[in-house]
Amino acid sequence: MRAAFIKTLGPPENIRYGELPTPEPGPTDVLVDVTAVAVNSVDTFVRSGFFRTPVVFPFVVGRDLVGTVAATGPGAVGFAVGDAVWSNSLGHGGRQGAAAERVVVAADRLYHLPLGADPVRAVAVAHPAATAYLALFTHGGLRAGETVLVLGGAGNVGSALITMAWEAGARVIAVAADRDADHCRALGASDVIDYREPGLVEHIRNASPRGVDLHLDTSGRNDLAAAVELCAPRGRIVVLSGARSRPVFPVGAFYMKDCSINGFVISHATVAELAEAAAAVNRLLAAGRLGPRQVEAYPLSATAALHRNMEDGELHGRRAVLRPDLDT
Repeated sequence: MRAAFIKTLGPPENIRYGELPTPEPGPTDVLVDVTAVAVNSVDTFVRSGFFRTPVVFPFVVGRDLVGTVAATGPGAVGFAVGDAVWSNSLGHGGRQGAAAERVVVAADRLYHLPLGADPVRAVAVAHPAATAYLALFTHGGLRAGETVLVLGGAGNVGSALITMAWEAGARVIAVAADRDADHCRALGASDVIDYREPGLVEHIRNASPRGVDLHLDTSGRNDLAAAVELCAPRGRIVVLSGARSRPVFPVGAFYMKDCSINGFVISHATVAELAEAAAAVNRLLAAGRLGPRQVEAYPLSATAALHRNMEDGELHGRRAVLRPDLDT
């Protein structure tokens, strides 16, 4: 089978496109014919070695896929040949990645794709939407009636955060570019503030005078001084991006407000947490409430170039999806 893989950690140029043996499913595994694979920034972290995780070489890159069941192990209950499926936790923790024509997935990390869902659009939102669910509910403890602040509201994760928070009965304040205000409002944001506004913190405070209950910054800037200032008493901050950021932390104001802060990466989510997130993602996919703003399909052979483009910031606002059938 053809795959995009590396033989050593390093830059995008280490990615090769070529033949590898077709994997064999174990007793509780499913062999999947891959339809589409998303390209995520976390894929570049694993490939480069920035995110340390067990890797077996040759290592197939990529995390998220949508495909069709080709074969199942005897203990892989709930799946049958021909089922449309998806997964978003490959390519780390010793597991091979998704960027191949055929991939083996453990049955407990595989989910049915809702009937009628477009594979390319579904794979583009799987990782951002699951991340958003974990941020809001698993780590953020969101409850109906609370106020959520989403910085970077027009991005992939930000859009999913707005959608899911609104669906849960929360009030959402989004920070985004002015050109994206209508998009954020359509997803459920009650207030949208231009991130370039002078006195941004004051504008947010005016939109929520008592403070925000849950603060989420998808931009990676992580201005914790502003975050603590904007939090309501017992407000929560969830840190989910900005691996290289080194913000100043206002300890005194933080503990005097009874605030809390949690950080997480989806790579550390348990199988049960991922399954819970997947159920929410599937419900919204089936309802037509999740979808990328702009998705572009590329052949599997373009993986190295796309990793380079992502690291150079050239994919900002666009979702790149690999389709093995485009190489034929």
